[in-house]
Amino acid sequence: MIIDFHAHIGRIVTERKELLDASQLISRMEEWGIEKACVLPLSETPEGEYLEADTEDVIRECSHFPERLIPFCLLDPRFGLNHPQMDFSPWLKEYVKRGCRGLGELLPKMDIDDPRCLNLFRQAGQMNLPVVIDLHSRPVSYGLNDAPGLPGLEKVLRLCPETIIIGHGPTFWAEISKDVSLEERQGYPKGPIKKGGAVIRLMKKYPNLWADLSAGSGYNALTRDSSFGLEFLETFQNKLLFGTDYCVRSHTEKQVKIVSFFHQLREKKLISFKAWEKIAFKNAIRLLRL
Repeated sequence: MIIDFHAHIGRIVTERKELLDASQLISRMEEWGIEKACVLPLSETPEGEYLEADTEDVIRECSHFPERLIPFCLLDPRFGLNHPQMDFSPWLKEYVKRGCRGLGELLPKMDIDDPRCLNLFRQAGQMNLPVVIDLHSRPVSYGLNDAPGLPGLEKVLRLCPETIIIGHGPTFWAEISKDVSLEERQGYPKGPIKKGGAVIRLMKKYPNLWADLSAGSGYNALTRDSSFGLEFLETFQNKLLFGTDYCVRSHTEKQVKIVSFFHQLREKKLISFKAWEKIAFKNAIRLLRL
């Protein structure tokens, strides 16, 4: 069994890509051997409007395949009163009642430890909703900001201990290595990983930091230094989640490289079967109370 913790529906507006609906997502899941998928909205925030899918779209599409698709919800930290005391509970309670199991993908162009973000993180934790974040330093219009060494993320983890934060995105995964340059934080660094990276340190220190392996950034982090990547999967087997970040209908396994890589981990016995099972589905079942 495999659960994809990070999938999408909708249309990439900037490239006018094909609409990806629930039935098409299911078809790709069948092709890739994926039993269930978490579907993450984006367009509640202006920065996420490049993908035409909000929480209502996600809930509606997932309702067609309730045994296969798991809806997530999303709120903008600036929504409503745009201050750190905004009460999000009416919306969060409604979304939980309607079947949402997590919050994200959260990617506004804000500091990750902005008081408004902290407010949303805390309230999500109170509702037992894990939060998928996108840390992005590239010159694009979306992504939470943090300084080198991820001090903002550490502040979030310290001040919101009840909230499970799911790390994702190029900047998050670049920080798996120590002494990351600005250029490396903005893209997909190559070469050996230097021990002492912020991601390793924070995942060891804080029980509420998890990570999903999705997208080119997750794949790159695991494969740029193969021995380190395999050790990472074993070490943090209880806090990692398989994911694809599949969002363009025409993309195949060639574009979504994490899929074949993850199957090879099992087929070639590159990590223990116990670790593979946890990352494939058991951690998601435990975290989302499925």
